[in-house]
Amino acid sequence: MTAVGKRIRLKRVIDPTGVSIICALDHGMTSPEFLEPLADVRARAAETVAGGANVIMLSKGMARFAEPAFRPETSLALLLSASARPGLDRPEVVAVAEVEEATRLGADAVVLFVALAGEDEPAMIERVAEVGDACEREGMPFIAEAEFPTTYAAVEELASEYGFEYLRRNVRLCAELGADIVKTNWPGNGDQFAALVEAAGGVPLVLAGGSRITDEELLERMEAAMQAGAIGCSVGRNIFMHANPEAITRALARVIRERWSAAEALGELTPEVAR
Repeated sequence: MTAVGKRIRLKRVIDPTGVSIICALDHGMTSPEFLEPLADVRARAAETVAGGANVIMLSKGMARFAEPAFRPETSLALLLSASARPGLDRPEVVAVAEVEEATRLGADAVVLFVALAGEDEPAMIERVAEVGDACEREGMPFIAEAEFPTTYAAVEELASEYGFEYLRRNVRLCAELGADIVKTNWPGNGDQFAALVEAAGGVPLVLAGGSRITDEELLERMEAAMQAGAIGCSVGRNIFMHANPEAITRALARVIRERWSAAEALGELTPEVAR
């Protein structure tokens, strides 16, 4: 019966239009510094849900405060890992929750950050496999974050340091170990993102928002990723640190769900933010 549970949950994580618009409000466990907008996580959740997000990514502690902002069709994705010593070039990833806790909390998915190429790679691979196995037992969708080892630098810098092949290998490894959705960084262009979609072997890909960038760049990346085969996004700082989180979420939803061009969505966003 666990397969039925996973299918039911996935219908909420990937909405009826076949897309997933995830807002990541879990940076209190990953950021090297406190991010002021997250002081009121309930308000941030309400803004992004109003803008069209169908999944909110949270820690188990903040889920209880954000829950009133959820609509019946809004999904909770529970983060299973945090960053230890996040100020380092390569933070350590530590387990802070288990799949069974996510089941008790009513989550529709669990999320695990996956960093490779360091001394802890064998342990990381083992952890991904364990989470994939637990998700199968519990009927819980598994979102694997196949990203560069730190998400607090520009993707251009990280791509230069680690290379495209790092992302491609990470995406494939997560798909091989049971991920139902893989989240990954912008690799640099649409052709390379299409190669990541291919590497996933049929597992749906969502684009990570990454560090703060302009609205135009965010929407252009999202448009290119959708054209390359993405099913949506997982965006944190570029939503909750925005001057108007609801408006930028709505702009992303227009590109993802309604297939507007980035230019069209940006044109609608600008006057909305000005109000």
